[in-house]
Amino acid sequence: MNGAELFVRCLENEDVEYIYGIPGEENIAVMDVLLDSSINFITTRHEQGAAFMADVQGRLSGKAGVCLSTLGPGATNLITGFADANMDHAPIVGIAGQGATTRLHKESHQILDLVNLFEPISKYSTQAREPEIIPEVIRKAFKVSQAEKPGGCFIDLPENIAGAEVSGKEPLKVQSARQPTPPESKMIQAAELISNARFPLIMAGNGVIRGKASEDLIAFAEKLNIPVATTFMAKGAIPFSHELSLGAVGLQASDYVSCGFDRADVVICVGYDIVEYRPELWNHDKESRLIHIDPSAAEVDEYYIVECGVIGNISRALNGISERATPNQENNAQHLRQTIVDVISADADSQSFPLKPQKILWDIRQVLNPDDIVISDVGAHKMWIARMYQAEKPNTCIISNGFASMGIAVPGALAAKLEHPEKTIVAVTGDAGFMMNSQEIETALRIGTAIVIIIWTDAQYGLIRWHQMRTFGRPSHIDFNNPDFIKYAESFGAKGYRIESVSDLVPTIKKAIMDDTVVIIDCPVDYSENMKLTEKLGELVCPI
Repeated sequence: MNGAELFVRCLENEDVEYIYGIPGEENIAVMDVLLDSSINFITTRHEQGAAFMADVQGRLSGKAGVCLSTLGPGATNLITGFADANMDHAPIVGIAGQGATTRLHKESHQILDLVNLFEPISKYSTQAREPEIIPEVIRKAFKVSQAEKPGGCFIDLPENIAGAEVSGKEPLKVQSARQPTPPESKMIQAAELISNARFPLIMAGNGVIRGKASEDLIAFAEKLNIPVATTFMAKGAIPFSHELSLGAVGLQASDYVSCGFDRADVVICVGYDIVEYRPELWNHDKESRLIHIDPSAAEVDEYYIVECGVIGNISRALNGISERATPNQENNAQHLRQTIVDVISADADSQSFPLKPQKILWDIRQVLNPDDIVISDVGAHKMWIARMYQAEKPNTCIISNGFASMGIAVPGALAAKLEHPEKTIVAVTGDAGFMMNSQEIETALRIGTAIVIIIWTDAQYGLIRWHQMRTFGRPSHIDFNNPDFIKYAESFGAKGYRIESVSDLVPTIKKAIMDDTVVIIDCPVDYSENMKLTEKLGELVCPI
């Protein structure tokens, strides 16, 4: 067999189900072998879309999503989606074809040093320099990518290595390390801090979801009677409907949930990573005593000096601490929670048009089942989703937050539907983010993935306008024109609907789900609510 055949056999050994990408000259040997493989190759319309698909698949499955490109511009097109996965700790393996090793030492057509290009945004970046090392390279890439904290691994496969004959080599046994139980002394120390706290507060991060520790988190909070706030990426780790839930925290400005952090004397950070919400925004006076519960040690940050680090498996840590801690006598955040619930439902009956962001999200939540999945793009709508969308289960609201790249929603929704064909998948995107990877509508239609895309239209870079108005009081170069999204959808063979009144949205979403195809919903949004929110939060008085 040749290197390409061994390469694909090793991917099969890793239980790879899908590879997203675009064929090219330097990866043709791999492409040919894939014709006879159990792996499904999804031909995308742009490598960035391929990387975002692998990114979201990795988030939802916990197994590395795989994307493939050719050399040069194909590989550089992978970078944005690949970096997004790496910074948000989603497991991903990127593969690129490369020119023959006989021309890598000199200036040559489309040749770039891809290993060094990907190295700063990878946990592991390497080149398969000989066909014999392919089993080790692939096993290491998947092992490192999927290990806590997950991230990106990149493999460069030169065309002559792919075509070279190799014998006596087999895929390596798939193994993964078991996370250790945290030291008992640390669990005792954490329990003492919690037992003596006046107002303890839990901040759950995405590590809770990655570690499948949501049920243990809920049990921990219930047993010790401690309220829980989540980061944007941990929405659903505790149901929003739970009486101890304070919703999501992460806006740059203060929000009602921030009042809880202002009052807290002990903050229990569970599966939290500082890239999700930087500590200076919630521990600005550096006075909170911090407990860090995570498989990895805390990052160094002057606003995140840990009083007690409980390092190891999150579920075992939570169970061990709860057995040793004294429960709080009362839930001191009940009034705060009620305020947050009231804020989220305040515009449920709004009749203004264009629709308020709050109303759009309220209506989406009324239509979708608790298990259905919303994929958020990045823009002003993301801030509203993070603040207002009521997630009831883990991995039902996917938000790119570490790298926060526009363009993730449409390709991400496609991957989510492949991973969960039984669920309704809704991509919520702005008109700017939608146009960045809208070409993947064709991919979704070709492979038969039914997704609903709700576009919040305002013909502006709304989030940038928000920041410009807050900082300078005037907008700068944020306007653009849109195509007719209905005709645009129909030109692909998809369906399109335009929202003409407030009462249209709920029945239109229901119809789009029943259509069982790719559906685009053009929904005008009133982003004047952005500045109103800023003004309101600027005058925020915390409830007692």
